[in-house]
Amino acid sequence: MRAGLGVGTARPALWTAAALSLCMALGVGTPAYAGDPSYGGDEGDAQPTPPSSDTGSGGNSGSGTIGAHIQLRQSRTGGSGSATAKATSANANWKPPVCWYEPMYTPDEYENFIKSAYKGAQEPAASYAEKRAAEDYHKGDKGLWWQVQFRNDSYTDACPVTSANWEIWVPPAQPKADPNQLTPEILSGLAYNSTKLPKPPVVLSPSPDRLKVNLGTRVKLDGDFDRVWTTASINYKGVQMAATTVATPVALHVEAGTPDADPGTCTYDLVKGEKGYTVDSKDAACNVTYRHSSGTGTYPFKASITWKVTWTASADPDGPAQQPALPDGLSTYEQNVTVKEIQAVNR
Repeated sequence: MRAGLGVGTARPALWTAAALSLCMALGVGTPAYAGDPSYGGDEGDAQPTPPSSDTGSGGNSGSGTIGAHIQLRQSRTGGSGSATAKATSANANWKPPVCWYEPMYTPDEYENFIKSAYKGAQEPAASYAEKRAAEDYHKGDKGLWWQVQFRNDSYTDACPVTSANWEIWVPPAQPKADPNQLTPEILSGLAYNSTKLPKPPVVLSPSPDRLKVNLGTRVKLDGDFDRVWTTASINYKGVQMAATTVATPVALHVEAGTPDADPGTCTYDLVKGEKGYTVDSKDAACNVTYRHSSGTGTYPFKASITWKVTWTASADPDGPAQQPALPDGLSTYEQNVTVKEIQAVNR
C-alpha cells in the first residue's frame, strides 16, 4: 500500500498552513505515485516500452501509467521513422488536468488505510481521521472512496481540491458528480498531454550548410505520416472508462528564418496518400529563395506540422468525436542554415 496517499499527496500549489501541518502531524512526506521513477513514470508522461508486433496504422508503440490506476497506450507514429517529441499545443492557454479523484478503496480498505496512515497523528490530521471514523467509513454502503491524484510535481497550477477532502465517497447512484471526479474528458486531456508526435523529417536541397543567395531551396517533407492516437483508460474495482485522442496531420508550415527570403513563410496542405499523409514542394511556388547572405551567422529555419486533434469517449479511435474540442497539436523541426553569396570566377 502506498501509505500516506490520503494526505501526503498535498502539493505545494495546494498547501495552506492547515494542509502543511496536516502532513507534518502525520510525520510523512509526499508519497510515491505514478509519476515517480519507482513507479515507471516521468512527470505523468507515458513511459515507452519495446514495440509489440505491428497491428496496422495503430500498432502499439508504448504504454505507461499516471495517477494510481490510469493506463496510457499510444499507437505507432507512422512509417517515417522520424524522431518523436511530446505534442505542443497550438493554444498556449490550454493546460492539461492538474488533479482528479480516482477510485481507490472499498469501505473496509479505507478504514484500514486511515487507521494505518493516521495512527498517532497530531492535529489537524487527527481531526481528519476522526471525521472519517464518525462517518464509519461508509461501511455497509455500496460505493467506493475516491482519492485525489496529481499529474506531476510541476505545481504550475493550483489543484482545486482542498485538504478537507483528500478522498470523497462515491455511491453507485451518485446524485451529482464532484467537478474534479475522473471523467472521459479529463482522461482525454491526460492522453493529449502524453501524446508523442513525429518531428517532420524535412530535407533541404541544397543542404543546410550550402544554401546560396538567389538560388531556390527545395523544401521536401521526406516521409509519410498517419494518424497518431493515445488512449487513457481505467478499469479498477468496477469503474471502467476510457478516452482516446486522435491526432491527424493536416498542414506543413515553413519559416525561412529571415524576412530577406522569398517567401518568408509558407504553408502546404498534407494530403492522404497510399502510405499516409505527405507533401512535396518540388513543383510548388513556395520553394524558399534567400535574398541575402547569412554572413558569419545562420538563419533559424523551421518547419512545423499541424495536427488536428479530436477525442472519443472510448478506446476506439474511430468512435464519435466528442466535445469540448481539444486544441491543434504541433511538431517542429528546426535547423540553422548557412546562406552564402555565389562566388563568380573572373578571368
